[in-house]
Amino acid sequence: MDKVCRSICFSLFLAALLLLSGCSSIDTDANPVILTLWHNYGGQLKETMDEMIDQFNETVGHEEGILINVTSISGSATIHEKLVMAASGEPGAPPLPDIATAYPKTAFFLAEKELLVNLDQYFTATELSAYVPQFLQEGRLEDGGLYVFPIAKSTEVLFVNATIFNRFAEATGAKLADLLTFEGIARTAAAYYEWSDRQTPAANDGKIFFMPDSLFNYSLIGCKQLGAELFPNGTADLSTPQYYRVWESFYKPAVLGHAAIFNGYATDLAKTGDIVCSTGSTAGVSFFSPMVTYADNTSEPAELAILPYPVFEGGKKVALQRGAGMCVIKSTEQREQAAAIFLKWFTSPENNLYFVSQTGYLPVTLEAFGEIMTQETANIPNANIKMLLSICRMMQEEYQFETAPLFDGIDQWQEQYEKRFKEIAAASRDAYQEQLSHGSDPAIAYETVSRNVFETFIREFNN
Repeated sequence: MDKVCRSICFSLFLAALLLLSGCSSIDTDANPVILTLWHNYGGQLKETMDEMIDQFNETVGHEEGILINVTSISGSATIHEKLVMAASGEPGAPPLPDIATAYPKTAFFLAEKELLVNLDQYFTATELSAYVPQFLQEGRLEDGGLYVFPIAKSTEVLFVNATIFNRFAEATGAKLADLLTFEGIARTAAAYYEWSDRQTPAANDGKIFFMPDSLFNYSLIGCKQLGAELFPNGTADLSTPQYYRVWESFYKPAVLGHAAIFNGYATDLAKTGDIVCSTGSTAGVSFFSPMVTYADNTSEPAELAILPYPVFEGGKKVALQRGAGMCVIKSTEQREQAAAIFLKWFTSPENNLYFVSQTGYLPVTLEAFGEIMTQETANIPNANIKMLLSICRMMQEEYQFETAPLFDGIDQWQEQYEKRFKEIAAASRDAYQEQLSHGSDPAIAYETVSRNVFETFIREFNN
């Protein structure tokens, strides 16, 4: 039976069960427990998620009398809003699901309202010991309970358009190894700007090389690599020399036209060849187009290279740990136990590795992250995901992974931080170009437009 027919049959079967449950109380010995699920794996990931839920329902779910019914698929921010509305009992809000993907900030809100299940009670110590410890730790809240169960994680890496880079490297001698540090990226970006500037008769129209997808993550992890904390006591500290070094490492290339000041995702600029490389989530690998279409409507295939997350020279190998998990809403012991059975099945090494092999996420068990991933990577048909998992395996052995801070107002802080950083960099970039148009020396022009900018940024931002 093909996937479409199987899905239709399952939907009809589920509808019949729901009708029966509306006519009389469910006899759990003869009828399945139907659990509703909200998740954020839409777009290109939906097919994989649908396939896995169908597989669970037809195998372990069938044997255990459990059916998973997906009732909402939307982005993480939308799921957060819907869960908050439902938990607050707002008019028109849908009922809470049995299971939902959520980040710790969402779980923190739901746990405060005593709506979440502490999953420690449904997993033995031996079962929990099979998972990557830091992935479990991220799902523990202030009381130590496990409220967000890891199903797939991500980190950040460096994505490179190897087609453009190789053309540039052939002419200049640049190497991919130059991109292993942020200083090396800055030097390469300057060389790329000069090289591309020489391709046209106009002056000062070189091309942008680099973009960090998140300036917040860039700053947070950069400070950590250099031995400082961006939030040492739950409050931002922008006064350290390490922070200034990180700040200038983006600000100066942005002003000089070497790094992108852009409000969208780096993949948007990669599709048009407006950048060559970017740091971003491993989960974004599927969004890189196999073709680049330039402004003149010419296009060419784009080979993707993936490198480990860059490190500041002299710094430690640190990268961000990202990704939502699944929360279980309090109901009855039977429904909660059924939800735990689904989570155990979904994160079993074989199933979890299949999910990540299709999506670009990272597995969550030690076994899947270890020998199984090493053995199975060769069998993954998608060359980009195969390369990505190989890089992540190396990072798992060599890097320290850090999670983003969790406190009230962090989302607003991050939004304002990125907005203000880009605004001040863009204003300096405009002033710099104005100076060049009047014949100023580039070094003098940069010194002029950057004078006191950092101090102004700190003063205004802290206010």
